[in-house]
Amino acid sequence: MVKLKTSVKKFIMIAVFGIAMAYLEAVVVVYLRMLFYPEGILFPIKIMPLSTALIEIGREFSTIIMLLVIGYLSGKTLIERFLYFIFCFGVWDIFYYVWLKIFLNWPTSLLENDLLFLIPIPWIAPVLAPIIVSLTMIIASVLSLFFQNKGHTLKVEKKYLLLAILGSIIIVISFFWNAYTVNLLEESNPGFQWEIFFIGEVILIIGLILFLKKNKPKTMKFFIK
Repeated sequence: MVKLKTSVKKFIMIAVFGIAMAYLEAVVVVYLRMLFYPEGILFPIKIMPLSTALIEIGREFSTIIMLLVIGYLSGKTLIERFLYFIFCFGVWDIFYYVWLKIFLNWPTSLLENDLLFLIPIPWIAPVLAPIIVSLTMIIASVLSLFFQNKGHTLKVEKKYLLLAILGSIIIVISFFWNAYTVNLLEESNPGFQWEIFFIGEVILIIGLILFLKKNKPKTMKFFIK
């Protein structure tokens, strides 16, 4: 019970960090939009000066480093550190959009396209897509660590890991799709490959369910039989 309470406190503190970090991220984006998208329309994409683009890429890279460090400091084993990392990532990503909604009243719809990331190429998707992925991350990390706190050592078999990697790659492909198929400097309303995205998401969830089923403590009743 003491271990579980400690874990809950850790989750709360990591969530607070993710929310605060999302605030800073959103503030930077507010300033960038004032400079490059004062009319509030993100597409077609406008070209930044090279120096500004390099700074922005550095900022994005630093964001991931910060999330990785939080995961590293929060866990003791590689799997724990990864789970805390994806938990923090999920909270940060969701609250990034919460803050943008507060600051800019954007997005006007969860189906509105966003420029998610620039490394190594532009990632583009409706806001709903990264939110779904972030919720999956949060659920996966919370349930997995909850099982571990029940005294069960998490076992990551290759087949579950392969499903997670395959699902993640397919999801990323859906985010990359427009960068290869559309002229983002001219297209005002790039589409999104929802079919590819959901194939990846389903594979990812199947891997998660099988992983949780395998790692469910024997003495615990849960929805996974």
